[in-house]
Amino acid sequence: MRKVIYLFISFSFCLNLAAQTKKKVLFIGNSYTYVNNLPQLVADIALSKSDTVIYDSNTPGGYTFNMHSQDATTLQKIKSQQWDVVILQAQSQEPSFSPSQVMSQTYPFAKRLCDSIRANNPCTEIMFYMTWGRKNGDASNCASYAPVCTYIGMQARLRESYMMFSDSFKTSVAPVGVAWKNFRNSYPTIDLYQPDESHPSLHGSYLAACVFYSSIFKKTCVGSTYNPSLPSTDVTNIQTISSQTVLDSVSVWNLGSNFPTANFTYSITSAFNCQFTNQSKNSNNFSWSFGSNLKHPTYNFPGAGTYTVQLKSTNQCKSDSIIKTVSLTGIAELGLNETFSIRTHKKTVEISNLNPTQALYVTLSSLEGKQLVDEKAIGERELFDFSTFYEGIYIVRLKIGERYFSRKIVLTAE
Repeated sequence: MRKVIYLFISFSFCLNLAAQTKKKVLFIGNSYTYVNNLPQLVADIALSKSDTVIYDSNTPGGYTFNMHSQDATTLQKIKSQQWDVVILQAQSQEPSFSPSQVMSQTYPFAKRLCDSIRANNPCTEIMFYMTWGRKNGDASNCASYAPVCTYIGMQARLRESYMMFSDSFKTSVAPVGVAWKNFRNSYPTIDLYQPDESHPSLHGSYLAACVFYSSIFKKTCVGSTYNPSLPSTDVTNIQTISSQTVLDSVSVWNLGSNFPTANFTYSITSAFNCQFTNQSKNSNNFSWSFGSNLKHPTYNFPGAGTYTVQLKSTNQCKSDSIIKTVSLTGIAELGLNETFSIRTHKKTVEISNLNPTQALYVTLSSLEGKQLVDEKAIGERELFDFSTFYEGIYIVRLKIGERYFSRKIVLTAE
């Protein structure tokens, strides 16, 4: 027998992103962005994939984050509309300098730009444009800072700085430099550089555009029919490496870092009663299909059967939902293969791990699902003093590997 509690008409996180086909994007950078008209390349790739990029840009040659943070045109364009994505590209050398120099000369102005973008729209996805090392390193700065003497060293410093910006400011990164390195390694005879060994050739700009398409839409660019007059084999190889670089490591690049992701687990505490553990991220409001708005609710189902449960998690910007099924037989499952024991005496709880070779973790929650004690690892035996809690019924939740168990305990004064 199958019972459906309630089904919201919504889509999962990935489907939401796939269905959203129009993005308003602002490019803030310099010549690495305007050479070969990178924004238009991104728009052309998107159009071939039935998506739309509406863009604007401010890309004066040689501009640093310091210059942009004080530039009237940059600040006006940031305020001009509610952007979905704002892309920030530093002057090509400055993030490769020493960490102390980056912290003093680049970091403060990157922060100022991020603050301006969020003041205009807190839901804008800020995306740093991780650029690439020069073909044979930065000869002009080699004497003062050895790591930039080679392409490998300069590329490593660029990655470190852009990832530091992303982690510090809670933004995403378009990993163009990483895809560039991957492509250089796989196809060393194809030149991604112009003769100056710095600016991108058309191959290089097309690779950057493919990375941006996958980073902005969180979808593969493989299969795009747009070709900016490159050999078709090169186009296919660029699309493949760009998409893999982005989509194989979405969490590394913090893509969609502001977006909520819904998830939950559950454990059966009695024949028809379930304790739900909310594992959503970037979320502050929750809606369960059985009518609860608690973060970690319990619910007593009406009887045996298979039930559909949906959790919708939201923040100020977006929402996400997930659906799972709960199968209840009416037979309590807690006694099966337990490797722990729980004893209570008044307001003291003793938990023993009967198999110390396997990690056991415990939390304590109220009946309403509010977590009261942070997760703690159990050795062979742990005593918990809950004397500060009121008398009543509580839920002890234990995790062993991927399995969850719950037990009701009663705390009493006498």
